[in-house]
This record gives sequence, structure tokens and C-alpha cells, in this order.
Amino acid sequence: MTKANTAAQYDEVVKKCRGVFENKTRDYGTAWRILRPSSLTDQLYIKAQRIRTIQEKGAQKINEDISSEFIGIINYAVMALIQLDAQNTSLPLEIEAAQAINLYDAKITVAKNLMQNKNHDYGEAWRDMRISSLADLILMKLLRTKQIEDNHGITLVSEGVDANYLDMINYAVFALILIHENKLQES
Repeated sequence: MTKANTAAQYDEVVKKCRGVFENKTRDYGTAWRILRPSSLTDQLYIKAQRIRTIQEKGAQKINEDISSEFIGIINYAVMALIQLDAQNTSLPLEIEAAQAINLYDAKITVAKNLMQNKNHDYGEAWRDMRISSLADLILMKLLRTKQIEDNHGITLVSEGVDANYLDMINYAVFALILIHENKLQES
């Protein structure tokens, strides 16, 4: 995969994340549907904070690398987006795996379209960023989201929580692309 083909790299990352989501849905059902969006925000915070702690300490005691945490960020952010939409519908707590996957795919499509529009305008500036900066941006988006949630969704000029979740997905995808590219350069 060439460095210049962002859309293909994005799809490859999402394929792996979707596989994890699908397998966990088959194992656990949609138990995550019981979580409020604010609880998912907290789960996202835990994942992002672990990435930052590992980056700062340069070591870890649990045998899961930061890639698995970025995958978790993508999947939890998708769940949060689904939960935001479900607040206004009669979506049951337990949904079929196929329906959950369809909802997942729909949210990823929105995130990818946003990424492509922003990449057009920003010229793929993320490619020159550090993975630690992407983790920090995710943490910043989480703190913003928590503030918006604490304000009951009311903002004066800011985007809503859904826009922050979409950005978190894209920052995590970018981090996974860069991690993969770094591994290729090392080998």
C-alpha cells in the first residue's frame, strides 16, 4: 500500500476495527447499548489516557500495545454515535449483529467522508504529525465532549458531540496508519 493512497489505508484500518467490533458483537451481543453516550465518552477517555501514559513512560505492564487502544477508540466512538442517534428512536437494547454492523458501517462512512473533505482542505497535514500529537488531540476532543455533555449539549458556537466523536475516529485512524507506516520503515 502506497503512502499516498489515504482512502485505501483508511479502509484497511477500518476493516480491522470492524472485524473486532463484529467479533465482540457476536461474543457479547450489543450489551454496549446500555451505556449512555457520556459513559462511552469516559471509556474513550480511559483508552486515550492509557495511550498517553504509555507514550510518556515508554513502558507498559499490560501486554496490549497502543494500536489496540486506537482500535478501541474508533469502535467506542462509533458506538457513541450510534447511541446519540438511538436516543431519538425506538432502537431496542439488543439488536441483531447484522443490524449493528450496518449501523457501524453507516457511521464509518460519515467519518470517512469528513476525513476526505478535511484532507482536501488541509492537504493531509496529519501525515507530518507525531502519533503523540494525535493522541493529545483525541484527549482534547474528549475534554471538549465532556464539557458539552456537562452543559447538557448546549453550545454557543461549537460543534456538537457528534462532530467530536467523528474527529476522534479520524485521528485514531491516522495514528494507526502512521504506526503501520513506521513499522514498514523499520523492517
